Amino acid sequence: MKIDLTETTASKVNKALVQGRRAIGTPAVGMVLTLVIVTDEENAYDALKAANDASREHPSRTLVVIKRVSRSPRDRAKARLDAEVRVGADAGTGETVVLRLYGEVLHHAQSVVLPLLLPDAPTVVWWPVNAPLDPAKDPLGALAQRRVTDSYAAEQPIHELTARAATYTPGDTDLAWSRITPWRSMLAAALDQVPSKVTGVEVEGEEFNPSCELLAMWLAVRLGVPVRRSISAGPGLTAVRLETDLGTIVLDRADGSLATLSMQGQPDRAVALKRRETSELLAEELRRLDPDDTYAAALAYGVDRLGEAGAASVPAESDEKPAASQAQEAAAAKKTAAAPKKAPAKRAASK
Repeated sequence: MKIDLTETTASKVNKALVQGRRAIGTPAVGMVLTLVIVTDEENAYDALKAANDASREHPSRTLVVIKRVSRSPRDRAKARLDAEVRVGADAGTGETVVLRLYGEVLHHAQSVVLPLLLPDAPTVVWWPVNAPLDPAKDPLGALAQRRVTDSYAAEQPIHELTARAATYTPGDTDLAWSRITPWRSMLAAALDQVPSKVTGVEVEGEEFNPSCELLAMWLAVRLGVPVRRSISAGPGLTAVRLETDLGTIVLDRADGSLATLSMQGQPDRAVALKRRETSELLAEELRRLDPDDTYAAALAYGVDRLGEAGAASVPAESDEKPAASQAQEAAAAKKTAAAPKKAPAKRAASK
């Protein structure tokens, strides 16, 4: 069921939602969160389709905010809100409201969205394209517990990662990070099978792919070894090679769907590692609404440090001291032992 509203208000949109639920016979609200999608008209269809597919796992109220810029100066000065309310089969397993903002209301989108949020339910804001430099300080991002961006959609994805690191706030995440979840799981499982020390890593993938950089930074942080980034024709990530003291572990995916895991002393194994759709990535991010500390650590490592020695080569909780510190302590102890001992001072007579 669809209800079109022109030159409307947030209050009238709420009434239309209640009217639509009653018309289809489901007056109760069974959504678990509010998903706010901030996009343009060109990308609204694809983003809404991905959100509807993800709502099968996470029933939600989806608010699509489309900012329309009028060409006429007279229209730009006039504030206007058009809405399209979808319930039932037209909205997946939840409710959908498409909001088109014109004029001055463009700069106050949060005042339109705030009355439409589900009470006592978390809020997630997703920017499929054109994400702000600091999502947490964006007026719409400030309403959310979780903020999802996609650096792959930016004009300069690697610079986008640097900006994300500079403005990171707990609750931020990126779909480029979600794309490498199967890779991280497979590499961790491979290292569990072969208890060995990793001495070097090479991550191979297409140029300017933020997922490749994030995987390389994650490996550098977790393993504390130099990580080399090499370029291939793609698609996306193509191979990861782990140099260990027992041989090389290779996870190679040349065609974007099926990968081969090669380990020393074991037969090669085929692994399903297909490139996932946006709806799957979004559903993964909606499963957890707490801050992702692993993503924050990988992001803070920095793209420019790839190829250097890992910053975490000596774990923080380890009692082992660096060789330089041990040498300094040994020299100090030797100097103390060689120094002549002074005779104890005579005690003064007590009486």
